[in-house]
Amino acid sequence: MPLTDPNRLFPVDKRQRDLARALYDSVAELPIISPHGHCDPVWFAQNERFPNPAELFVVPDHYVFRMLVSQGVPMADLGVCRENGEPVEADPRKIWHHFAKAYPLFRGTPSGMWLDHSLEHVFGIDQVMSAANAWELYDHIEGKLATEAFRPRALFESFNIEVLATTESALDDLRWHQKIKESGWEGRVITTYRPDAVVDPDFEGFIENVRAFGSITGENVQTWDGYLAAHRSRREFFKFHGATASDHGHPSAATSNLTRSEAELLYTRILSGEHTAQDAETFRGQMLTEMAKMSLEDGLTLQIHAGSRRNHSVKTFAQFGRDKGFDIPGSTDYVTALKPLLDVVGMEPNLTIILFTLDETVYAREIAPLAGAYPALKLGPPWWFHDSYEGIKRFREMTTETAGFYNTVGFNDDTRAFCSIPARHDVSRRSDSAYLSILVTTGRLRETDAFEVAQDLAYGLAKSAYKL
Repeated sequence: MPLTDPNRLFPVDKRQRDLARALYDSVAELPIISPHGHCDPVWFAQNERFPNPAELFVVPDHYVFRMLVSQGVPMADLGVCRENGEPVEADPRKIWHHFAKAYPLFRGTPSGMWLDHSLEHVFGIDQVMSAANAWELYDHIEGKLATEAFRPRALFESFNIEVLATTESALDDLRWHQKIKESGWEGRVITTYRPDAVVDPDFEGFIENVRAFGSITGENVQTWDGYLAAHRSRREFFKFHGATASDHGHPSAATSNLTRSEAELLYTRILSGEHTAQDAETFRGQMLTEMAKMSLEDGLTLQIHAGSRRNHSVKTFAQFGRDKGFDIPGSTDYVTALKPLLDVVGMEPNLTIILFTLDETVYAREIAPLAGAYPALKLGPPWWFHDSYEGIKRFREMTTETAGFYNTVGFNDDTRAFCSIPARHDVSRRSDSAYLSILVTTGRLRETDAFEVAQDLAYGLAKSAYKL
């Protein structure tokens, strides 16, 4: 018996279900465009086998380990590295046992669906994981990982990935992307420019990061002009390694439009370390506007991921660092916050700014009307906590009426968990097919148009928005 229902996520009404199935079948085998994510390029540069099942399914996936932590399992027991290098659990079988025992926690969650899909469709498993079969499944997956067919490049090809974008800091030397390029492998793995470490004054080590930024680029980053020139230099370097986009993870969507002299004075205060919290917010906002202007010059798509209250647990951040499951959504303003940037570049038809939100209350009230008016602005898909059937459904229902489909950019998986990529895209394709079937059967969309839209949502819009 399969782990996953072949008709999962389709409507229960027979006419709608049959149409949703037909729409899904028309896009199910399309290549995967993965334009934003956090997979490690070293996987594809070295093409070494994944170390073990725990390192593949548990250790890198904060969707998984945060659930176990929420039920009292210490993060160190799940093999997550400490910032100070102190030892954590290194036995993959012990980590796996924690995971298997906790598998019922994922019932009804998006993670549960992704995990079941990965186990069934990647590893050929037809049993629900439990403490009773943990070692059987571990040994089965371990045996697969020992074969050439389960090395990173082979999986990339079997997943039918056309292009996969990783995300690297502005200070990264991109050596692994260079090794991929030199290897002769035809798989397309590209980078994305993520300058938070040298843009956010609240980022740990910001002043030292800016100094390193100057050393890398040879620019005098003690001056405003030199600092901007350093960004232009690094953006060109990232473009050489395949980048078609930049990405900006800011606590709010605040933007600024300062005069040159105001920006110079603010930058001087920021570098002095004597700035206020409002100065830091204004600087981040100014840099979003500066990055948008640079995108007009070099063509990089600009992504804004705003509204995550990052590192909510001070203790977890101190012990384990960033991206450990304690980034929490918060309410976020967009209409007022984005106005300074949109006053500068919002009417530019050759610029693409992709806006993401974790605040679902703004879908219909703010971001859909904005994207439905400004040529430069597009809506990113449901992000992080909302990249589920329910999240995709809410997004479509609240944004389509104002922004339509063509002011959105399809789907991206935004994952560190490599084997979940096909599962996440499958959920997106099924969810969109279900939504389109309802529009058709309620007389709001022609059936022939629905098949075209399904193709665009699954493939065409992402490829276009990210210039792929």
